[in-house]
Amino acid sequence: MAEFSKAFANVIELEGGFVDHPNDPGGATNFGISLRFLKATNDLELGDMDGNGTIDFKDIKLMTIQDAARLYKKYFWDAYNYVAITNQAVANKIFDMCVNMGANQAHKLLQSAINSTLGQLAIKSDGILGPKTGEAMSLAMQEPYALLVALRSHQEGFYKILVKQNSKFVAFKEGWLKRALS
Repeated sequence: MAEFSKAFANVIELEGGFVDHPNDPGGATNFGISLRFLKATNDLELGDMDGNGTIDFKDIKLMTIQDAARLYKKYFWDAYNYVAITNQAVANKIFDMCVNMGANQAHKLLQSAINSTLGQLAIKSDGILGPKTGEAMSLAMQEPYALLVALRSHQEGFYKILVKQNSKFVAFKEGWLKRALS
């Protein structure tokens, strides 16, 4: 079973601390948690760092690594039952993709990677981690390294398409491609 602490450490290493890049549609971000995401949770208990009853830019600035860990655990790790993934490296990759591009897109890429690993269209790439995806993933996990290679390849392709579709993302291309191969 995969461990949250290891996946979280991996994400934090890739994400770093506070940034507010004008081309980032998520807005201000700290430890990979964007203001857009934090506002969407409307979770004042975990997201209102300054206790003023609203979630705003100041809360992102004040976020600690422990705050980020609590948010990731609740809204990513536990929400998608990543603990059930039997290979830590695969869990780290899926969790990182989820953090970086959102759960739906990450799970679509996971499903495509599973199909690539199995050499057949075993499941739809719909972004839903249901029982069919679980069964197909169990089969693909018989070759975890092959699944990891497929995940990296699909992630890399996704980033290249994003940059091609939106020139604002050129600023992130190099970092994204390094991330895909990590």
